[in-house]
Amino acid sequence: MPALFAGAAMMNAAMAAASAVSTLAAADELGPAWGAVPNTAGIVGTGIGAVALTRVMNRWGRRTGLILGYVSAAAGAVIAATAVAAGHLGDLTFGMLLLGIGNAGAQLSRYAAAELYPAGRRGFAIGVVIWAGTIGAVGGPLLLAPSSRVVVGLGGAAFVGPFVFASLAAVAAVVAASGMPAGTARAAGSRLPLRALLGTHATRSALAVMATAQVVMVAVMTAAPVDMHLHGHGLGAVGTVLSAHTLGMFALSPLTGRLLDRFGSQPVMLGGLLTLAVAAGLAATMSQPSSRMVALFLLGYAWNLCFIGGSGRLASELPASERARVEGTVDAAIWTIAAVGSLSSTVILSAGGYPVLAAAAGALTVIPAILLAGRHRRAVTASD
Repeated sequence: MPALFAGAAMMNAAMAAASAVSTLAAADELGPAWGAVPNTAGIVGTGIGAVALTRVMNRWGRRTGLILGYVSAAAGAVIAATAVAAGHLGDLTFGMLLLGIGNAGAQLSRYAAAELYPAGRRGFAIGVVIWAGTIGAVGGPLLLAPSSRVVVGLGGAAFVGPFVFASLAAVAAVVAASGMPAGTARAAGSRLPLRALLGTHATRSALAVMATAQVVMVAVMTAAPVDMHLHGHGLGAVGTVLSAHTLGMFALSPLTGRLLDRFGSQPVMLGGLLTLAVAAGLAATMSQPSSRMVALFLLGYAWNLCFIGGSGRLASELPASERARVEGTVDAAIWTIAAVGSLSSTVILSAGGYPVLAAAAGALTVIPAILLAGRHRRAVTASD
């Protein structure tokens, strides 16, 4: 658990810093409509990594998969730093793709934690590892301005600093993962058809809720730095707002895990969708940095409820021998769908403004919330 905790914290720090600055660098070079391109590559990399690293973990153990992912992230951060200095957006996009593979390792570590605990405490285990992201994901944005000042003082470009920090954080994640026990490959399962596993209610509901939360969160969050940048706010203000958002994403994870263990996944996921709609509505109406902090904090916690609730459902309601295949496939699907949301976010921002983007994102929660509430109501009626 300490190794999983530290690795997730460092990788979240690297990804949070790199994602924000990659969006700003691309927006300055290509215009606001294309600012999300490098960040979208990072999301695509997370989807690719979810499948690839799951296969590595199944064959050679969790530690090997995590180390491979974090090494990829360190290399990607170095490539991105060099690309920003030279003004090569193609290389920046490739660097973000490699960073995304490392992010997939950090995401998959929540399932490794769940395996260490009995079914009644898996929500707590998942919550603890996601909570580790508080340290990194809050600290990463806060270090945007200081890391930039250090690099500028050495004669470099301001946007290079956060990528240098990201590379150091990814190396620290490698060191942390290296401290894990070697582990063993998974025993071969029954190899049920993946289509059948993905067709179960547990998988479909978890996928729908987590994908919706990821798309809404990524769309609203990705466009926020660009919108603030266009309105003259500096990296310090951007970093503060993003830190509030990531605080909401991670800080209350142990509480969410306890709620999951106490009430089950259905109420937690439903609460997450409702909170997501409220947060998107607030983001559409609040424009000042101080007020936007509130909206993005709620957006982050809404994602947290959906993500932990969905992860807990997969960790508890699937056959143990088949769990890893489904977890990796679901994560890949979530991040692939989120890539569309990321790429679309700055296009919608450029065409209609931030309020339109936030309102449209919030509207996506309506259908899964209605379906989940209906299922919950039928289950309660049947139990009565």
